[in-house]
Amino acid sequence: MSVKPALKIGTRGSKLATTQAGHVRDDLVAAGWPAQLHIVTTHGDVNMAPVERIGVGVFTQRLREALHAGECEVAVHSFKDLPTAPDDRFHLVVPRREDPREALIARDGLNLESLPEGARVGTGAPRRISQLKAIRPDLDIRPLRGNIDTRMGKVFSGELDAVVLAYAGLVRVGQGDRATEIFDVERVMPAPAQGALAVECRADDASARAAIDSLAAPEDTLATIAERALLAALEAGCTAPVAAHAQVADGVVRLTAGVFALDGSQSLVATQDAQADPAQAAELGRELAAQLIEQGAAKLLGGS
Repeated sequence: MSVKPALKIGTRGSKLATTQAGHVRDDLVAAGWPAQLHIVTTHGDVNMAPVERIGVGVFTQRLREALHAGECEVAVHSFKDLPTAPDDRFHLVVPRREDPREALIARDGLNLESLPEGARVGTGAPRRISQLKAIRPDLDIRPLRGNIDTRMGKVFSGELDAVVLAYAGLVRVGQGDRATEIFDVERVMPAPAQGALAVECRADDASARAAIDSLAAPEDTLATIAERALLAALEAGCTAPVAAHAQVADGVVRLTAGVFALDGSQSLVATQDAQADPAQAAELGRELAAQLIEQGAAKLLGGS
């Protein structure tokens, strides 16, 4: 009986990335596919400029290059970091999604309402900035980069009063209890595909395709199809002030999306349902984007 060679799983070297990829490795092994992690250093790991300056996809391009070159057979991305344009070189699946909500980590156990006037809150995401400003215009929003521990460390050191992070990342590294408030998606909407992983292999690698197909979560796949179709139709990258959240139940995909003015002064939010299949989910995202554009989304996104 032949032994399958271990699949090399390409991942960034951060604690969150290796933890995420480690879950994928463990699930592959449990499904009968030997696998091991392979660390790939990306441009985003060594350049600490704000993501909106160094570009969309900065954390994923190098992983895709390594995958395409055969340096690894599988790559694991945070799905919200991937460019929305499809890449025919790769086959992509979405495993079970983690909680997509946003989390506040504040000093002294404070929540957003109890933070003092002018509190210093760290986040570099325009989508978060705009929604926080809409709730608390007085906040002093500061740019933020670095891994989870670095970001939270700015609160514990007293440099910031609070930071906003994806709750999924906290949960994955076993620090979900650090959150002093977890926002309902109706109050602070997450990024399209937040909490979801994208697991890729080369499209022509039949063995790797079979392996990662064992991880696919159908409902989470449909939800992210809808969310990312909306993002693509708005021609907005992962750093734009665009939010979306889809849920699948009883054969229906319900997508809610928002576009926000960076200063928090304006917001456009819309919701629509569609049948729960991939083509309908994608069309739902495009239709909702068209509604938002008709309502003036292009102006909020910096267009004419």
